[in-house]
Amino acid sequence: MNGVAVIVVAAVVLAAGYLVYGRWLAKSWGVDNAQLTPARRMMDGKNFSPASCFTAFSHQFSSICGAGPVTGTIVAMMFGWLPVMLWVLVGGIFFGAVHDFGALYASMKNNGKSLAQLIDKYIGRTGRRLFLLFSWLFCIIVIAAFTDMVAGTFKTVVDATSGAVDYAKSYAGGTAGTISMLFTFVAIAFGWGCRKWNLTGAKEFALAVVLMVAMFAVGMQFPVYLDKMGWFAVIMVYLVFAAAMPIQTLKQPRDYLTSIMMLVMIACAVVGIVVLGAAGKATMTAPMIVDGDTLAALSASGKNVFPLLFVSVACGALSGFHSLVSSGTSSKQVEKESDALPVGYGAMVLESFVGILAVVIAGIMFSDLNTAGTGALNNGVAATPFQIFSQGIARGMTSFGVDATVATVFMTMCVSALALTSLDAVARIARLSFQEFFATTNDALAAEDSSSATGFMKVVTNPWLATAVTLVPGLALAFGGYANIWPLFGASNQLLGGMTMITIAVFCKATGRKGFMLYVPVAFLLACTFTSLVQSALGCVTALQAGGMAVMATSGLQLVFAILLMALGIMVAYNCLKELFTKEAGSMPDEEPEWSAMGTAAYKAGEFNDQESVDGATANA
Repeated sequence: MNGVAVIVVAAVVLAAGYLVYGRWLAKSWGVDNAQLTPARRMMDGKNFSPASCFTAFSHQFSSICGAGPVTGTIVAMMFGWLPVMLWVLVGGIFFGAVHDFGALYASMKNNGKSLAQLIDKYIGRTGRRLFLLFSWLFCIIVIAAFTDMVAGTFKTVVDATSGAVDYAKSYAGGTAGTISMLFTFVAIAFGWGCRKWNLTGAKEFALAVVLMVAMFAVGMQFPVYLDKMGWFAVIMVYLVFAAAMPIQTLKQPRDYLTSIMMLVMIACAVVGIVVLGAAGKATMTAPMIVDGDTLAALSASGKNVFPLLFVSVACGALSGFHSLVSSGTSSKQVEKESDALPVGYGAMVLESFVGILAVVIAGIMFSDLNTAGTGALNNGVAATPFQIFSQGIARGMTSFGVDATVATVFMTMCVSALALTSLDAVARIARLSFQEFFATTNDALAAEDSSSATGFMKVVTNPWLATAVTLVPGLALAFGGYANIWPLFGASNQLLGGMTMITIAVFCKATGRKGFMLYVPVAFLLACTFTSLVQSALGCVTALQAGGMAVMATSGLQLVFAILLMALGIMVAYNCLKELFTKEAGSMPDEEPEWSAMGTAAYKAGEFNDQESVDGATANA
């Protein structure tokens, strides 16, 4: 099968899904530009910060497009590339994009409430507390897996004979790590400059491109070489500030810069595959569907198509983590309700396309990298899915004239950014989840602001303490390696997606909206994820029985997490399903708009005149 044909078919299907199903969904639920969004009414300079459609899209896309669409799809190709592709397309359009858009839309209609706060409103206070604990534990798993991936990408390579650092092999990782750290400081300056001089549109984009080119030049000239533990420390320090600083100071401008880089990466991948296809080098040599003997061998080792395929391909088809981004941060940045479709639904569709690119690239490189099963063999050394993906696109870039060193450094930077931008997003969300757990109110503003708290509450809701309490267990779990954590991540991630879908279904029923399109995804996800979590727990028990002290430490911690996630998942799902079946249709209309002091001042100053109408705004302001 030609890789170019696969990409064209996938692009057409995903575009049709966005234009037809996505637009129908937005129209069915009721997107109305006449209503001011929470980002404008409740702006506070910290979390609520209105942004252009592209900026909000950049935040959503760069935050959700992490390691999942690359790692998950390539790992799942042990069953053949066709099942993976079908799940990415069907899951992306009817599961993942609906999930992301639904969480964003429900949050906007409820004054920017997070998913936990929505559960409080529609399900109950107990459900909220249980969900916050679940999401906090889940975020720790994500932090552990992605931190290990990024540190492993940046670390120095040591010569096996001499024990000295091999600088030639370490150059790409060291350069990418240097550029990643430069991104932090440059993003802060970039965001400050754009706000100070009101740079938007073409001017903002041009400045971003110039800064990125400069960062790449500096990073390639002055790479920093650290071992894995050194990069662990650097990443943790970065996450402390990314999680606790106001979103418009670091996260928002960094996501803008990163999204441009990712879009360039996608373009390079497509062009490279097309050029290779023209030269007859884009044939997918990986099996379309594995034979019966291979399938039986996989099943005998505990790797069954159900549920492993559907929990491995997480972010490319559906990811519960996305709901935390949609409701936790993106809903507080969307400037117009119509932007919710490209930001929520569109970002997920584009991520599904990244998943398809990963499948095609791994399929093309199958013959020489042997991308069978859970990894690849490159000169006898196991290659990670990230390495397969980056090497494949770099090879395509050289086919249309890009210098091999530049291509390798660029792709190393891109694949690390895939994980790093999700890392800082999930660290921020985990911090907010920890704070919300102790909050005594369900108000979106009060739950994220600890300035009015006193005594014990003031301590536990402090953003810096909440960040530290989250990062420490995440770092401890990271020592076990992402490969050991990934199955647990996939199952808990999809379970979170299922709980989100139930919550959106309850929201639709309570507000009188159509929610029937959510019922099949809910049933499938709950069955799939609980099966996978049980299998993960049994696997940890087996490892504990056979392993040494190191294995017992990591497997024991994973077993504790698996059991906690299962217990919390059952309790949250039960509470959500009970409300879904008993809630009276149309009994809870959309919330009355809330206003912050800054939003009120902006309205009175005439900054909202671009709205067609503002129902009730004058009275509320």
